[in-house]
Amino acid sequence: MIDFTLIGEVENVEVIAVNRGIRDLARLNRSFGRGRWRKLKGSAHVKLPSGRIRHAEIHWYEAHGIGRRNMKIKLPFLD
Repeated sequence: MIDFTLIGEVENVEVIAVNRGIRDLARLNRSFGRGRWRKLKGSAHVKLPSGRIRHAEIHWYEAHGIGRRNMKIKLPFLD
């Protein structure tokens, strides 16, 4: 897993899966609490540990009242 920091806003956000369509639903409920979980994707500029800034596709889980969890970069980078 790549460590990174978001720079700016996530753009072009799309829903990939909702509730039972998410394979990790049981783990999400156990770790963060029950909620209406959605798996989303979008693109954003990220700052890597080396200091380099890249444009990348980001995937994450989100639930109302809980927020974004388990953000990760999908390789290859978009730039």
